[in-house]
Amino acid sequence: MVDFRLTWTRDGREHTSAVSYGEASAAAAKARREAEGATAVEIVRVKPGE
Repeated sequence: MVDFRLTWTRDGREHTSAVSYGEASAAAAKARREAEGATAVEIVRVKPGE
């Protein structure tokens, strides 16, 4: 299984998601972050359990 995390910037601060997502869930989470006003939202591939 391939896991993904999100990174994004909000209010000048960089953030990383605390949870891992599957590919489809990561895309949905990215859309939610962007709708909330986050910028530079990236989906990053991580090793399972990382």
